[in-house]
Parts: sequence; C-alpha cells; structure tokens
Amino acid sequence: MKGRVVILDHVGDRAAAALVVDGRLEDLLIDPEGDAPLTGAIYRAIADRPVKGQGGMFVRLPGGLSGFLRQVSGIAPGQRIIVQVTGPAEPGKAIPVTTRLLFRSRWAIVTPGAPGLNISRRIKDEDTRAALQTLADDGMAGAAPDHGLILRSACETAEPEAIAEDIRAMRDLAAAITADLAGDAELLLDGPDAHDSAWRDWAEPEPDEVAQDAFAELGIWDMIDALRTARVDLPGGGHMMIEPTRALVAIDVNTGPDTSPAAALKANISAARDLPRQLRLRGLGGQVVVDFAPMPKKDRGTLDQVLKAAFRGEGESNLAGWTTLGLYELTRKRDRTPLASLLEGLE
Repeated sequence: MKGRVVILDHVGDRAAAALVVDGRLEDLLIDPEGDAPLTGAIYRAIADRPVKGQGGMFVRLPGGLSGFLRQVSGIAPGQRIIVQVTGPAEPGKAIPVTTRLLFRSRWAIVTPGAPGLNISRRIKDEDTRAALQTLADDGMAGAAPDHGLILRSACETAEPEAIAEDIRAMRDLAAAITADLAGDAELLLDGPDAHDSAWRDWAEPEPDEVAQDAFAELGIWDMIDALRTARVDLPGGGHMMIEPTRALVAIDVNTGPDTSPAAALKANISAARDLPRQLRLRGLGGQVVVDFAPMPKKDRGTLDQVLKAAFRGEGESNLAGWTTLGLYELTRKRDRTPLASLLEGLE
C-alpha cells in the first residue's frame, strides 16, 4: 500500500479503524467490549466523596458506574458537575474523568473554561490564518465568555463554509451540555467510536484512499498479529521486547548479532524512533522503563535528542530521563485500552 490509507472495519460487532502510511501501520483504533464508556463521553455526574491524600474525588455516574476526578477545588459532595471521560478505567479502578471539557470535531475544538480563539501553529500562511481568524470571530459571537475555540490544522485545506458550520455546531453543543445540570447522573454525549475518531483525527493530511471492510484484504490482521507478540525486530538485526506489567511497561533493547562498536547506539536509535508508534498501537501507557543496549554515557545526549523528536506531537508524554542504574524512564497518558485486552479471546 502506497500513500496514506484509512481502513474502516469491525472486530466482531465493534468498530475498528486502521491508518496505514506507505505500507506501515501507524495507528489502530478498536472499540472496547460491552458498555464501557468511550473516551470523550460527557456525563452529568454527582460529586460523591473526596479521597484524602490523593487530591481527588469519586463521582457517581449513571448505571452504577464510578468516576475519579482529580480537580476538586470548590466542588462539594452532592454537587452536580459536568465531566468528560479521559481514558479507559484500569481493572478494579474508577473511570478517569475531568471537568476540563473538550468538544472536538474535524475542524474545531470548543474549550469551556479556557477562553480565547486559537489557530493551529501548523498553519503558517498569514492570509489563511487571517481568514480563519475571521471565521473564528464570527462563529463564536454570542458564545459564553469563558468558552474558547481552537481551529485545527485540517482547516488549512477545508472549505470556509464547512469550518463555519463546524464552529457553530460545536459552540451550540457546548452551550447546551454545560448548562444541563438539572437531574440525576446521566450520559449527555457519547464518545466517538473508532470510525468517528478516524474521520475526525486522521483527516490531515487527507487520505489517499479510504477502504471499507478491508482488514483481511489489505493485510491489517497480519499487522495486528505482529503487535500481539513482545518482540519487535529492528533494522540491522537488533530487537526490543515490550512487556507490560501491572505497575509499568518494561522494554529491553538488544543489538542482536551485530558486534561492531556502534551496534548499541544504532539499535537504541532504531528502538527510540519506533517506541512511540509501538506504545500507541499496543494501547500502552503509564510508567515506561527502557533498558537500552549498553553504550557509552557520551552517546546518551544523541539518544535524548532522538527520543525528544520521536515523542514530539505524541500527546501527554513526559520524558523523565536516565536513572542511576542506566535505565530510561518516561510516562505516557493512558488514553487507550491495551490492545491485548481488546483482542482477548480472538484467534
């Protein structure tokens, strides 16, 4: 497969989507089983009980579900609040939620509580930015004073009428939901499924092809099967092992048969470049500890730069750096259900 291809399919009765660029799987979305809330779902919740020492609070959601909210300043037990699901719940834990809502669509993001009109920095052309600023000003006229707007990079090639309609839709939706505080705990807006997320987030740059029900035909299942093993082969014969535990994700990098003086650095650079993609595809986050192949300390600066470039644009990731034992630590937001859990029971 050449170019940028989006494939929409299903895993059983669950929506699934894959993004393939020049024959390599770059992103994969599969909906969770059952009634698990989708990331991005918005609820009217009831503040329940604070958790001393953790700076958070449990909130009551509909259907007997429980959420955990970290930002609790000014929130009292029994108070009705609007919250949004930020990621999947870990086994035995409450669903992570936030009061910092985002109403996302293909071109616009409305941000209640974060005023201001902003345009993606990826859009460089001044005339285009000026035109988009006018659309933003007009579209948010009459919006709540504390509601902000972000115009996404996909706006650069979109029709002005479509952008304007999108802004109005997100503005009105945000106004309606943030004002809907009367009543018991209730789902106010479901999160996007895999197909909706693909349409929303993979639009820029525009795909060369969109294929329906083509996982088998285009070899996506073979690519997914490769993600079900711990081993990831690297150029030059090296490999890394990615093994999630309950506490953290452990990664071991090996040089393989290459015994040249630069073997370790080459294997480590290859692993660092592919690490964000592997974590994304496997749905892994939280604490990540990497045992890179042994190399001189003077080469750590080079690897640091490679890691920073690789994780740029990867969302909420923090590169903590090297430990005294020579391990590399980083964290990545748990924003997806682990792939192993999504495929559990499938042959």
